[in-house]
Amino acid sequence: MPVHPSVSLRSAVTSRLRAAGCVFAEDEARILLSAAATPAELAAMVHDRAAGRPLEHVAGWAEFAGLRIAVDPGVFVPRRRSEFLARRAAALVREDALVVDLCCGTGALGAALAATAGHRVRLYASDLDPAAVRCARRNLAATGAEVSEGDLFAALPTALRGRVDVLIANVPYVPTADIALLPAEARLHEARPALDGGADGLDVLRRVAADAPHWLAPGGALLFETSDQQADAALAVATAAGLSAGLAHDDDLAATVVTATRPSGAPARR
Repeated sequence: MPVHPSVSLRSAVTSRLRAAGCVFAEDEARILLSAAATPAELAAMVHDRAAGRPLEHVAGWAEFAGLRIAVDPGVFVPRRRSEFLARRAAALVREDALVVDLCCGTGALGAALAATAGHRVRLYASDLDPAAVRCARRNLAATGAEVSEGDLFAALPTALRGRVDVLIANVPYVPTADIALLPAEARLHEARPALDGGADGLDVLRRVAADAPHWLAPGGALLFETSDQQADAALAVATAAGLSAGLAHDDDLAATVVTATRPSGAPARR
């Protein structure tokens, strides 16, 4: 049961968070008050949040596409802008589609897609980070997804080759030199492999795009998020892999998504 919040307690928590620099102190106070089971737990949560730990790590969950997604300490926190990626992927899902979520993190994208697709999907997910895989297994338990630990496609059953209808890959795309410019919440508290995309931010994408034609069914699509600055280069990576690629943008979420499709008549690469 959450701590019963008196007006004075809510005000005290809000003031403490505001003094620590939390811009949305009132909303954060509400979340922490609802998450804490005892006054001692609330005090510890407020202390940790005021010290700079991400709110989602402190509370143990993040809101994503209307869902409550479990987030353990150190695991990449799903961003609201990625809801656009989930929507774009869900629009391509047909009955009994085979869907793969690479670099799945908490499994937020797969969970959102399964919740919004409106019909049954066969979902597989993988991540290199054991802590993320543990989160994803909890968040995707109701979907019947198979969640594996491993490096990109190496974690997937080989029987999926040439059969994937929708491949979501929310790969890290922050250039290595820009990691130092990220907010401390991300830089200090999230696993670096979930952020670092290499010298130009596209290293992991290149690996995914190069192997995607081996795994996609004819007409199947790879979808991934990128930045405005990287969009043209990301499109070039996808087209160089033999995929037909296009951009979509959501101004409200400041999100850019590439959809790269394997042509229906193209043979699977060996």
